[in-house]
Parts: sequence; structure tokens; C-alpha cells
Amino acid sequence: MSDEFQIEIPQSFMALYTDAGRSKPNAPREVVASRYALCEDLANLLTQTAADTQFKLGIDESDVLARCHQGLLGDAAVVTENEARWVICRLAELLQWKQPVWH
Repeated sequence: MSDEFQIEIPQSFMALYTDAGRSKPNAPREVVASRYALCEDLANLLTQTAADTQFKLGIDESDVLARCHQGLLGDAAVVTENEARWVICRLAELLQWKQPVWH
């Protein structure tokens, strides 16, 4: 069995690929697993950067998360807007910070 089928994808991420009223994702499992691995890696990679930014600039956690979110949506974005939101929520979780409020 390949590694991608051994990855447990959280329901919060699966929801990004599941249409309202449906139970199955709208993309193949391989695609969802690949996108999840990318987003999880991004969240983990951002933990030190986010903590350093908060310390160096002396800004609120919510401001750090907002800056990271904007960075994920830049011209060279590798994630969708919904994936970027998931990455930021996961980042907050990893840092034990308050979850962002989306407007």
C-alpha cells in the first residue's frame, strides 16, 4: 500500500473538498491527500516564522496570522484561498493561539 493511503486526513480538511449535502469528496483521494500533505507541511513550516514575527514586532497573534494568510495568497500562491484559511487555522492550533475570525 502506498504512503498516501496511510495518511489520515482530518475532517476539517476533507470538508474543503466536499460539496454541501454530499459525503464524498469532489476530488480523487490521491489529490486530496497530496493537497493535505502540502497544507500540513506549510502550517508546520510557518510555526517558527510566526512565533519569531510576533516576538520581533511585538504584535498580536491575530495580526501575525493575518500576515501569514496574506503571504499564502500572494502572486506565487501554491494553495487555494480555502486551503490558506485551513493552513492558518492549523498554524494557530500548532502554536496554541486563538483561532482566527474570518470575515
